[in-house]
Amino acid sequence: MFNREQLFKKDELLQKDAKPAAAVAGNNPAPAARAPQAEPPKPETPVKPAAVRESEAKGSRLIVGPDIKLKGAEITDCDTLVVEGRVEAAMDSRVIQIAEQGVFSGTVGIDIAEIHGRFEGDLTARKNLVIHSTGKVIGKVRYGKLLIEEGGELSGDIGALGGPDTLRGQRPAVAKPVTGIA
Repeated sequence: MFNREQLFKKDELLQKDAKPAAAVAGNNPAPAARAPQAEPPKPETPVKPAAVRESEAKGSRLIVGPDIKLKGAEITDCDTLVVEGRVEAAMDSRVIQIAEQGVFSGTVGIDIAEIHGRFEGDLTARKNLVIHSTGKVIGKVRYGKLLIEEGGELSGDIGALGGPDTLRGQRPAVAKPVTGIA
């Protein structure tokens, strides 16, 4: 059905016709004269800086999922630790989040601690310690600011960082739960 010579001649004609159109589009700066296919793809460099900034804001993150047990570890260079399973470790970091089913046992120096589950051990929350209604914290606890939702539990050797009792080495007063906080 098709004649091979006719096909090749048609391709050559199409290529010849396409060249002047491309030359015209290159000489005419008006956007209406440009074909959408003739425009080269834009590099994705504007997207990358936003992604880099987002990852820097979040920092390094370790998630210990449900039914996972991490034991005998020292966690370093982790900005945020999310505990959904069980962790027995020591760490110094920025943020710890213990999920409702999560359990952390060990020693932690942290900026912000958000407890929905259970913490047992030595906890120093340099900025904020938030114990949600399902949270339970037991052990030696030091905090910058403390928020305990109704139902949350805190027991052990508890004291504010930089408070007069902790500076003199005396045992601090026991913190009482705050009620009526939503």
